[in-house]
Amino acid sequence: MAKSYQQKNCPVARALDVIGERWSILLLRDLFLQGPRRFQDFQESLAGVAPNTLSARLKTLEAQGVIVRRLYSEHPPRLEYHLTEKGKSLGPVLKALKQWGDRYG
Repeated sequence: MAKSYQQKNCPVARALDVIGERWSILLLRDLFLQGPRRFQDFQESLAGVAPNTLSARLKTLEAQGVIVRRLYSEHPPRLEYHLTEKGKSLGPVLKALKQWGDRYG
């Protein structure tokens, strides 16, 4: 699990404890823009992310209740990742980051 900022009185630090690891925001971006995604979809869209890192980020986001895994095929078992309501509530945050990046990035 990721290291915590250990600043429980700061809402920004608490938010970063959930979504602040490298690749996490881009995983959420893909889910917002493309809808449910499979592991290989993330690997294709995020050039440079190691499979073990991708797996760790997905597990962290799932443990935090931001995404959920759903079985879409039983034989063989295959999974898709979906945003939860908690994850969907990050939409305005991602939109603001996009606007900031368009203007200053």
